[in-house]
Amino acid sequence: MFTGIITGVGRIAAVHDLGRSSLHGKRLDITAPDGYLDDVGPGDSIALNGACMTVTTLDAARQTFTIDISAESLDKTAGLDTAGAVNLEKALRAGDRLGGHIVSGHVDGIGTISRFAPVGESRELRIVAPAALVRFLAYKGSITVNGVSLTVNSVADSQAGSEISINLIPHTVEHTALGTLREGSRVNLEIDTVARYVERMLQAGAAPVSARPST
Repeated sequence: MFTGIITGVGRIAAVHDLGRSSLHGKRLDITAPDGYLDDVGPGDSIALNGACMTVTTLDAARQTFTIDISAESLDKTAGLDTAGAVNLEKALRAGDRLGGHIVSGHVDGIGTISRFAPVGESRELRIVAPAALVRFLAYKGSITVNGVSLTVNSVADSQAGSEISINLIPHTVEHTALGTLREGSRVNLEIDTVARYVERMLQAGAAPVSARPST
């Protein structure tokens, strides 16, 4: 479990094929900020651009680690098959502050940046989300974009999906990899966990709860 508060910006330094067919995944070599891996061990979970991954090997002296990503995960995510900057977040520990919102690290869909431009001291980020996610997006609701917990400022629905607008303050741009995005960039989206449960309750309907047998 994560919170969507990025704890470091790393870099995918190299991508290695784990096989020759499309059924094989990749092995990623990732560099982390100085000291980032001091409390990390093999088997620990780290979210990369919002996708929960398992540390397979690490070199604390060089602040590098590797993860193996399956072909299925590659198909359902964006930005994890090429070298470049990535948002990092270590798994939440009991007692940690929940600074963003509850994030599972499971990508629900891939969005496309339609606008990324300065507005005053901040930046407006517009994303076209796929139609399957439309019912989970709401004004002032939470969404995770490449692992970053953000607030939706507006939602405009269409047959193709929804275009959401998000305001990025300078701190967010400076301390995450979102500043590298451009119009046309693809991003990983995770819907709010609360919205997921509400959807399930609406699907299930108001089914009566069975009475507990008396003793």
